Amino acid sequence: MPLENRVSIAEAEQLVKEAFLKNGVQEDVAASVSTALVAAEAEGQVGHGFSRVKDYIAQVKSKKINVDAKIKIEHPKPTSISVDADYGFAYPALDQAISEGALVAKEYGSAVVSVFNSHHCGALSVQVEKIANHGLIGLMMANTPKAIAPWGGEDPFFGTNPIAFAVPRIEKDPLVIDLSLSKVARGKIMHAKKVSTTIPEGWALDSSGKPTTDPDQALKGSMLPIGEAKGSALALMVEILAATFSGGTQSNEASSFLNSEGGPPGVGQFLLLISPGKNSNSFLARLEKLLNSIEEMERVRLPGDRRLDARNEILRSGLQVPEFL
Repeated sequence: MPLENRVSIAEAEQLVKEAFLKNGVQEDVAASVSTALVAAEAEGQVGHGFSRVKDYIAQVKSKKINVDAKIKIEHPKPTSISVDADYGFAYPALDQAISEGALVAKEYGSAVVSVFNSHHCGALSVQVEKIANHGLIGLMMANTPKAIAPWGGEDPFFGTNPIAFAVPRIEKDPLVIDLSLSKVARGKIMHAKKVSTTIPEGWALDSSGKPTTDPDQALKGSMLPIGEAKGSALALMVEILAATFSGGTQSNEASSFLNSEGGPPGVGQFLLLISPGKNSNSFLARLEKLLNSIEEMERVRLPGDRRLDARNEILRSGLQVPEFL
């Protein structure tokens, strides 16, 4: 794609923001959502980028997303934070959760943050990187509508229930690890359906429990977990922390992120923010020694390197935006 047909990240954010403003989304909310979607697109997470705009707008129109959400923050304990997203977009709630959590973690050493009555939160990498940019270690989990059957079962019960981790580095971008507990993020299958292409075998099963390369059948069936029984166990762990503990809707009861049918999904997110504390410099030096040792190995890359490469290329050459924007 010629460079003249591309736009900068700031220009892309403005285009996405305008699309939401035209559909009744408030200025600050539209800005938060557009920033998150463009950030995901820029790092190659296309299933959490531009492809979500039309779905979100349809859900705004059907009131599946509450555009008048009033975010409420409570502190049940000094280091515990509870955030009620009021069935609105997840991103403004997460912005406040991370800002408040960072203040608490810097004061007390750590903060446990639960978000409930929430929605699709996109690429978790985008959120945990914000935590690392505060000089903190960040861990995040989110439950999503049912997509994975418990190991040995056939019917979807758990969401793809992603986990992400980030840690600051000395004069470098944070180390960011982001993984779905299905073999591939559900957003990639959704994207394959939208662009009318097949998916690799081994990603999903159809509704009868047979392997499929048809994204439409995959979305009607179930995703396969990473690590077989171990991945299923991790999905349960995320379910407990992100939904059961937070007060969010369980994956097997949540409505779809992919259409405007039904009520709000009301899912949850769980965040842990940790301060390296007085030994921050020692910790960061030890971290660099660890990561440098890994990078010195032949044919080995750190997790998240491709993500950084993709974002740096976008910063250089710009983003291709869809025609509907």
